[in-house]
Amino acid sequence: MCGIIGYTGKNAAKDIMLDALETLEYRGYDSAGIAICESGSEQTRIYKCAGRVKDLRNLCENKTIEGNCGIGHTRWATHGGVSDENAHPHKYEKVTVIHNGIIENYRDLIRKYDLCDKLHSQTDSEVVAAVLSHFYTGDPYSAIQKTVLKLKGTFALGIIFEDMPGFVFAVRNVSPIVVAKTESGTMLASDVTVLGQYSKDYFVLPEGHILTMKADGAELCDMSGEPVLPEWLTISWDTNRSSKGGYPFYMEKEIMEQPEVIAETIEPRIKDGIPDFAEDEIPDSLLKDCDRVCVVACGTAMHAGLVGKALLQSLVRIHIDVELASEFMYTDTIVDEKTLVIAISQSGETIDTLEALKYAKRNGAKTLSIVNVRGASIARESEYVIYTNAGPEIAVASTKAYTTQLAVLYLLTGRMAYVRGIYDAGRAREFARELLRVPQVVAQVLDRREEIHYIARGILNAKDVFMIGRGLDHSILLEGSLKLKEVSYIHSEAYASGELKHGTIALITEDTPVVAVVTQDKVQSKEFSNIREVQSRGAEVILLMKETYTLDKGTSWAGIFKLPAMRDEFMVMPASAALQLLAYYVSLDKGLDVDKPRNLAKVVTVE
Repeated sequence: MCGIIGYTGKNAAKDIMLDALETLEYRGYDSAGIAICESGSEQTRIYKCAGRVKDLRNLCENKTIEGNCGIGHTRWATHGGVSDENAHPHKYEKVTVIHNGIIENYRDLIRKYDLCDKLHSQTDSEVVAAVLSHFYTGDPYSAIQKTVLKLKGTFALGIIFEDMPGFVFAVRNVSPIVVAKTESGTMLASDVTVLGQYSKDYFVLPEGHILTMKADGAELCDMSGEPVLPEWLTISWDTNRSSKGGYPFYMEKEIMEQPEVIAETIEPRIKDGIPDFAEDEIPDSLLKDCDRVCVVACGTAMHAGLVGKALLQSLVRIHIDVELASEFMYTDTIVDEKTLVIAISQSGETIDTLEALKYAKRNGAKTLSIVNVRGASIARESEYVIYTNAGPEIAVASTKAYTTQLAVLYLLTGRMAYVRGIYDAGRAREFARELLRVPQVVAQVLDRREEIHYIARGILNAKDVFMIGRGLDHSILLEGSLKLKEVSYIHSEAYASGELKHGTIALITEDTPVVAVVTQDKVQSKEFSNIREVQSRGAEVILLMKETYTLDKGTSWAGIFKLPAMRDEFMVMPASAALQLLAYYVSLDKGLDVDKPRNLAKVVTVE
């Protein structure tokens, strides 16, 4: 969940690393620091503090920090509280370390190497520095090899040895590290977004390999010391998407990018008018021969999976489960060779989803991942992968990554229905034509965003908000409710509206705004009946409904937004965009940091 950066080259390391750490802020953190190899000496200077990168900049501002080699870190506290001492980097004798992950056996290592009274922080990361120092006698490879054998857990380590100025070493287990050669030197980072402004080409450091980074390039070797050639990848998105593009927050920019990125996800996968995954090298047999589908995901990606479940069950008539990835292994979920496990993750590094995927493979299941980052751990672990083409998503609250995941799930539904004989070519083309309308319809919602801004004022001062809907509308609202919680800090819960009378309606008062979504023809009358139940108890209701519906005269509403009409199963897309805007404007008008909600991290790489 932390951000790491390393640089060695011709330019001042301090400026490059501070800029890179600011780019990594979206991952979530509570402290930051850098370590610089001083020019002309064998000394490593560390500058770190609790707080934001801007606080670290202030700390460094009036100091002469010269050096062309260094490592930097943004920390999200796991072991030890938020303090200057616990901030990274950590130095022990000649070894300086930054660490992303969790060392599960750090207490055992403290006892084994008699470190109890020798450490200055409460972190497991300083323990790694101490163990490296224990083994270091001038040979960095030997020290790293011996240390890695002692570690249990997940880690991405950036390492500087004080008597080897100009060199940065790295090794990882699960937690990601990516590497690029730039015009001025060589860089490593926890996220390819950082590298995009310096180079379009990069490689992922393989697990269990040691990276040696020098000013003129990088070298790889395995744990036996044998050289390994890296597998180079190319950043496929426009690097301009990493900037705010004139918007006040990344979240608004990313919401507004959705028509474009949804189109880029869908259009290349429609061939002869039918959903097609030939270019993704996904055989039809994968979709045709499974008896069951199981989606594993967390948070927003799990909500996308719930929409996929509703689509596949109703249109393909296949059994599908959606499992919380964090619980998947611990509930003894049953999967076998006739199960297709679909892992969904924006970053492709979500640790719970990665571990669930590995569990599925061990039990014989076929695996397919839906991710946004090429070369990510989940993509590499899967047998098959579909990339969502969303480009970099910087705001912590996911928007365009979610809707492009939905787009892929629609494509999978259409293709699966076709290859299993449920759709003939004509119906498959009809399905694809409606799917191709989605970018245009979402754009229509976004063009009317000021209407939603006005409606959002109705929940600005609420302590609690309830969201109600049935079927697909309920699936949409689970994500809409999460968005509101994430960025506005208002307690919000989404309920299947038919369940209200089974207990939840006791919480409805005139001080509790209700957001209702009504887009499904077969249950619209029941949904309006449930809405009247909460209105009769004094609740103010904000209504998002398909524009073709009519309302009873004389009913009072806190706000109404009419969604452009699509076939019922596609109404998820315009409704999702409207709910994203609702959450965004509430947060904006409350004066909050929309892009960096408190306590949250963009990429969850620890269990």
